[in-house]
This record gives sequence, C-alpha cells and structure tokens, in this order.
Amino acid sequence: MMRFLLPLAAFIVLVGFLAVGLNLKPREVPSPLIGKPAPVFQSQSLHEPERILASKDNLGKVWLLNVWASWCVSCREEHPLLVELAKSGIVPIYGLNYKDKRDLALQWLSQYGDPYTISVVDPEGRIGIDYGVYGVPETYVIDKNGVIRHKQIGPVTIESLEKKILPLIKELQG
Repeated sequence: MMRFLLPLAAFIVLVGFLAVGLNLKPREVPSPLIGKPAPVFQSQSLHEPERILASKDNLGKVWLLNVWASWCVSCREEHPLLVELAKSGIVPIYGLNYKDKRDLALQWLSQYGDPYTISVVDPEGRIGIDYGVYGVPETYVIDKNGVIRHKQIGPVTIESLEKKILPLIKELQG
C-alpha cells in the first residue's frame, strides 16, 4: 500500500502544476521595461533611407511603437485596427520593421495601408532585442518622458485597444 502512495502524491503534485500552468495567460507576460525609459535607438526610415529617426525625437509626446514585419501573419490581423487608429489622429504610431526586407515591407504597406507616422528598419533585430521583443507583433505605449508604460504582446485587438491602450493614452496625454 505504501509503495503506491509516493507515486500517487507525485502525480497529484504534477497535475496541480499542470492546472496552474494551463490557467496562465501567455500574452500577459510582465515586461521588465514597464516604467523604465525606452531603449534609445536611431535608425533609417523605411520609406526614406536618408532620413534618420531617433527615439529622442519623440520626447514630449505620447506615442505607440508597433513592431511588425511583412512575413508576420498576426501583423495582418491587427493591421486594420492600426490603420483606423492612425486615421483617428489620437496618437502617432511609429513602426519598427523587424528583421524584414525593405522591398517586401514597402510592398506590404502599399497593399494593406500605412498607419505609421514613420516606420524605421531593424534588419538584424538589434533594436528589437533592446526592447525585449521575442515575437511580432508587439506594441509599446511610450509617454512624454520616453518611459514605456505598456507592452502589448501579440496583435492589438479591439478589446486591448478599448480597455487598456486608449484609456492609458488619454490619461498620459491629459
């Protein structure tokens, strides 16, 4: 009888860990960058390679940084929302074209619409590494002081826009 109790107890503990793990929400992984200054970057514009954008150029305004790529299926999911958000003029959206080819990225924006005030290139993913990107799309809300206030992992949805992103933007702009 005793020889069955130890395996049974181990099995119950494993089932408990599995149950806890299944209830976690992977899109709600806390970012260590929340509340800290956004990593400094300087990169070429996707449309005008001679134009350089630096993160410091956005000091004094609330803005979104959306990490995207033409090869990203989930980016297509969120893209119509970003286009509509850009049309509303509520907040400037800057794109970080992540590990992509310039011609494919330009073609993609031409086909699906361009919501970005400026989209900069990150062909090797170095800026993305500094921001802690581990998959695209990811979107950051950055305040007037250049501090990351929110990180959206995965596509922006109507729900995340209405419940988290837009209220935070309005609060930060106020």
